[in-house]
Amino acid sequence: MNARALTPLDRLLADTQRALDTVFGAPSADRANPADGVAQIELDDEERRHSAGLMRINHVGEVCAQALYCGQAAVARDPATRAHLLEAAQEETDHLAWCADRLRELDSRPSLLNPVWYAGSFAIGALAGLRGDGWNLGFVVETERQVEAHIDEHLDSLPVADARSRAILEVMKTDEARHADHAEAAGARILPPPVPAVMAAASKLMKAVAYRI
Repeated sequence: MNARALTPLDRLLADTQRALDTVFGAPSADRANPADGVAQIELDDEERRHSAGLMRINHVGEVCAQALYCGQAAVARDPATRAHLLEAAQEETDHLAWCADRLRELDSRPSLLNPVWYAGSFAIGALAGLRGDGWNLGFVVETERQVEAHIDEHLDSLPVADARSRAILEVMKTDEARHADHAEAAGARILPPPVPAVMAAASKLMKAVAYRI
């Protein structure tokens, strides 16, 4: 039997459900948490707060990634591009669940501004997608390369004893690099200046706020 073609209303409802699950739900990962089997070492209060701040930033990053990919997929013209974006979004769901798990272990919480981060990122993703699939994929590449860079910063900044957060971030970094490589192979266009610089500035602001709120 042929699968039923989704109507615009179907897609709207699916996007709304995904948004609610991402922001207010408890997403479950398809893959095992990379921290499974890694010893839980007691952190002092300062180390715990710092690790929680970093993992909250990463959780926000995954909320934004979900929204960006869904916004882009909503307006993608090529079914193959849409499938690529939704596949990447599924892996980001794993990251989201892992970061949420680690925040709970650190007796902390996600950002209170997650609804704002999601709405803004979905709008940015949709606007990027409207430029065409080549630009759509180019936006994926630039986003993932910037995420790789900030994960490297966090790996350097994490307390030495926080091996569980480190295990999660190392797998996330590998996944983000693969998403960028796949987007490049699928025909991504290089974003013109000043777009990458504006994206980096917005990311810097988000990280400063999400570390605390």
